[in-house]
Amino acid sequence: MSGELVLVTGPSGAGKSALCRALIVAARRAGRDVAGLLCPAAFAGGSKIGIEVLDLRSGELRRLARRRTAADDATTSRRWIFDEAVLAWGNDRLAAATPCGLLVVDELGPLELEEGRGWSAGLAAVDSGAYATALVVVRPGLLARARARWPRAGIAEAAAPGVRERLAARLAGGIAP
Repeated sequence: MSGELVLVTGPSGAGKSALCRALIVAARRAGRDVAGLLCPAAFAGGSKIGIEVLDLRSGELRRLARRRTAADDATTSRRWIFDEAVLAWGNDRLAAATPCGLLVVDELGPLELEEGRGWSAGLAAVDSGAYATALVVVRPGLLARARARWPRAGIAEAAAPGVRERLAARLAGGIAP
């Protein structure tokens, strides 16, 4: 199987995870086997304070990262402090995600595409092509790197008018479970 690959992109706050969530619902309604990870933001008082990770097969939710504070080691400029145990847990989930009807990897970012860390099993799952459709969230600044790795990938701008409806209709149509 060599499935359709869609890179979901847009700046922070553009609705990339919300788009993935809507497409997950559409795929499940169509009877598709949905696997992978969704990483919604965690908010408190209107501010983004963390990143959660949801295993799409089991429904288990864990806290993946928290915002770096002044009290944390300032030797790096990364805005987030990742929980290494949750990264390992997520990698285990991604390693078991394929084959599937819809693979979601939210997101492949600097850890994966620049540092070779993070969701390395997500890279392998996407590379495998063992899915009918894969949605991979990639920020605009890393899109060229992702396109170099997966030149066959289509691109979906999360905030583009009608993108949700077009992708949902494709997921509801002839994609094998």
